Amino acid sequence: MNASRSVGSPADIARGIVEASLYMVLATADADGRPWSSPVYFAHLECLEFYWLSSPQAAHSRNLAVRPQVGIAVFDSSAAIGTGQGVYMSAVAEPFSGWPDIERAMDVFSHRSLLHGGRAWTPDDVPPSSGLLLYRAVAEEHWILAKDGRPDHRVPVHLT
Repeated sequence: MNASRSVGSPADIARGIVEASLYMVLATADADGRPWSSPVYFAHLECLEFYWLSSPQAAHSRNLAVRPQVGIAVFDSSAAIGTGQGVYMSAVAEPFSGWPDIERAMDVFSHRSLLHGGRAWTPDDVPPSSGLLLYRAVAEEHWILAKDGRPDHRVPVHLT
């Protein structure tokens, strides 16, 4: 499926783009507000919860420790110029360290990893000594680009 050419309701378009994409761009900021963006492989639950593995020493992880508000963009980077479509989200993110539902989150991550040719993951793969943490961002709002002939602007997407 070419997510950039999806048709249907805004919710259908957003779901198609997220499902077809392997990476999301995570936009964070440090304590002083300096921005940083990082592409990360992700898994999702209903396009509302997004999971990824990262080192707590990575710039985006250090930023999340002081400022959990993030922006997320998911898009087809192979779309021809002027035809692309993306999903934009505002979210709050944090590491899963010690949460009781880490097993469910790792199941979601592992399932998507296996679908994309990766390996199975369990909570045992991310002990503190591993150098990786599982992170979760909960999307608060979603938008897509409007394709109505007017200059670039976004329209809200309601997934629930």
